Amino acid sequence: MARRWTLSAALLTGALWTSLAVAPATAIPPDALPLRLIAFRDLHGSLLPPQGPRSEVVRSDGASVPAGGAAYLAAYVRQLRSQADNSVLYSVGDTWGSSPIESAMFHDEPTVDLLNGLDVTAAALGNHEFDNGYAELQRLRDGGCHPEGCRYDEEFAGATFPLIAANVADADGSPAALPFTVDYVDGVPVGVIGIAPHDTPQVVRGDDIAGLQFTDEITAVDRTADALDALGVRSIVLLYKGALTPPAGTDPCDATAGPARSLATRVSPKVDVIVTADGDDSFNCSYPDPAGSPRTVLQGASHGRIISVADLTIDRESRDVLRDRTHAFNQIVTHDIAPDPRTQQFVDRAVDESRDVAERVVGRIAADLTRDTAPSGESALGNLVADAQLAAAEPAGAQLALTNPGGVRADLLHSGDGVVTYGDAYAAQPFGNRLQVLELTGAELVGILEQQFQQDGTGAGRERILAPSHTLRYVLDRAAAPGSRIRDVTIADRPLDAAAAYRVVVNGFLAEGGDGFTGFTQARRATGAGAELDALNDYLAQHAPVPPPATDRIALP
Repeated sequence: MARRWTLSAALLTGALWTSLAVAPATAIPPDALPLRLIAFRDLHGSLLPPQGPRSEVVRSDGASVPAGGAAYLAAYVRQLRSQADNSVLYSVGDTWGSSPIESAMFHDEPTVDLLNGLDVTAAALGNHEFDNGYAELQRLRDGGCHPEGCRYDEEFAGATFPLIAANVADADGSPAALPFTVDYVDGVPVGVIGIAPHDTPQVVRGDDIAGLQFTDEITAVDRTADALDALGVRSIVLLYKGALTPPAGTDPCDATAGPARSLATRVSPKVDVIVTADGDDSFNCSYPDPAGSPRTVLQGASHGRIISVADLTIDRESRDVLRDRTHAFNQIVTHDIAPDPRTQQFVDRAVDESRDVAERVVGRIAADLTRDTAPSGESALGNLVADAQLAAAEPAGAQLALTNPGGVRADLLHSGDGVVTYGDAYAAQPFGNRLQVLELTGAELVGILEQQFQQDGTGAGRERILAPSHTLRYVLDRAAAPGSRIRDVTIADRPLDAAAAYRVVVNGFLAEGGDGFTGFTQARRATGAGAELDALNDYLAQHAPVPPPATDRIALP
């Protein structure tokens, strides 16, 4: 039984959601309350199981097994909940956005309906929920038809779960989303705080989040934990969507390294459990909080492949989590159990209704085109996308193309016949970006390539290597001093002239300075060159069967 109530307090503005779980008496002592926390992350509207190498998860015995898919996710969630007297279910950021066509074609309404059916307790906002703008996020939350009309059902009721982000504010500083929710479990309040990435303005188009502020994550968590504590809420969970990918080769639970540890050891000790979402790693760690008490930090795998579970014990008198009794694990969503039949019917309907569009053949490929990176940071699929964008923009005078790796979201797999469907291409390029031809000097272009070396939210270094078209070649020296890492640049086999003007095609996201590439905003003029998905589809049709391009455009010393 769920109910919604509103609290006015000087500490915080906004509606608070609560729900009352009616559970049978537990077998543990009467002064303790069991609670199972279940969480998945980075679902990205994945109703079907992921395809290709990234569909598999490595088990503890070293075997790779297929994982994910909404029907299997639902089966595991229902099984895990049935084993517990009390449970909560959370989604940790990027629940939709860059979604496959069976969700995206219907403006991600099927994904919202999926979470409604799973009885999700709360969903933290990530950056991708803002991909189509704040107004569209509000519509998915509150209900109502898309401006283009309701495509999936005659009406859309919106989310039955709260969307939370404590560090997202309007221009005047007032909350733009619920900072937290409180659920009453057998009379005991349990709070959950959501956090969106503070660098969302760098990875989402500016007009999509105009007027919004994304503030420091830890400051927002500490402030919100204090507010919950003042309201008498002592059991607190944090859902943190942020930059937590550990350095290559680093154990995420290492006692001395890794951004997850940096987060866990700095966030308010009033937070009892942290569930994170970022990158490809899954982990189950324990770190000391600032007061020295151990605290569990969990992360599953994206696209519904691994669920995180924490079995908590709450002291009824103090209302706080007894952390020494916490048992946590990550559960692979394997395909060796029966899929949930109700969810399978739901998925089949979305697939059937998108089939005519999704299965239209747009071209053929000669072999797999993947996002797997070479030592240079290039990928075959990234280079192909850059070549396609250059081909589309050459009538507008483009001489080279650059595209961001984050804009390429799925591999194109040969699958025996090499056919590429519209759905396949859409999964690879789902953002609806328009292409822009920019005029930049040679020196400005080199400056942009130097911006491929950046820092994440923890101050750690990271790379974002832009995929180059076949007309651009250069040497990348990672060991060189900043400002000197790019050298021997050629365009169409001619040495770069620092003073000359060059015409570069990029997607609209990069043209606005997205992903930290602010150098593109210095361009003196811009010319439209169509849509990036159209460019890819046209290239696949005109060059079929398309072979994987070599990843030799960026040389290493």
